[in-house]
Amino acid sequence: MTAKVLVLGAGGQIARWAVGMLGEQEEELTLLVRDRTRLPDEPPGSHVVVGDVRDPDVLGPALQGQDIVYANLAGDLDEQARHIVAAMSTAGVRRLVFVTALGIYDEVPGPFGRWNTRTIGAGTLRTYRSAADAITASGLDYTILRPAWLSDKDEIDYEVTQRDEPFRGTTVSRKSVAALATEIIRNPADWVRCDLGVNKPGTDGDRPVFD
Repeated sequence: MTAKVLVLGAGGQIARWAVGMLGEQEEELTLLVRDRTRLPDEPPGSHVVVGDVRDPDVLGPALQGQDIVYANLAGDLDEQARHIVAAMSTAGVRRLVFVTALGIYDEVPGPFGRWNTRTIGAGTLRTYRSAADAITASGLDYTILRPAWLSDKDEIDYEVTQRDEPFRGTTVSRKSVAALATEIIRNPADWVRCDLGVNKPGTDGDRPVFD
């Protein structure tokens, strides 16, 4: 059965990979972007919505009839998460895949963890943690993804850690994160109410290791 998928932040670098992968399998895609020019190559048959997830007049109609929401956003992620949760609850859409960042639970050990907090900034990590907390408390069937530092390498090579496990590795390709998100969208019973760190095996270090 073809899934109806709403992609929020569809013009982002990870989301573009995911949209391409989903388009190959003929999922019915609705792509929400703030800037239409950031989405040059949408799959045939997809529906593009231009607007902001914080606008209920945009997000509410876009959610109608959807099976799954995949959110790959940036900025005031806590506020955006609250709007998404409220709109999904109103629309009766339960399945959500939501991308945040590593370090929001102070789960990255050692020198790399300290470097990560300094570099991203404690304030940004608190914002992303608040977003994750809103989703966890929502009652939705969520999967949260916390990628390592991102590369543009054209590869799929990743492993995952659970929320209560130390984060492993330092980097992962955007294509890998997109592949995991796509796999969950295609198999929505997998990783329900899980919060996953995503990294490339063998990239441990005190700083991001881009091989």
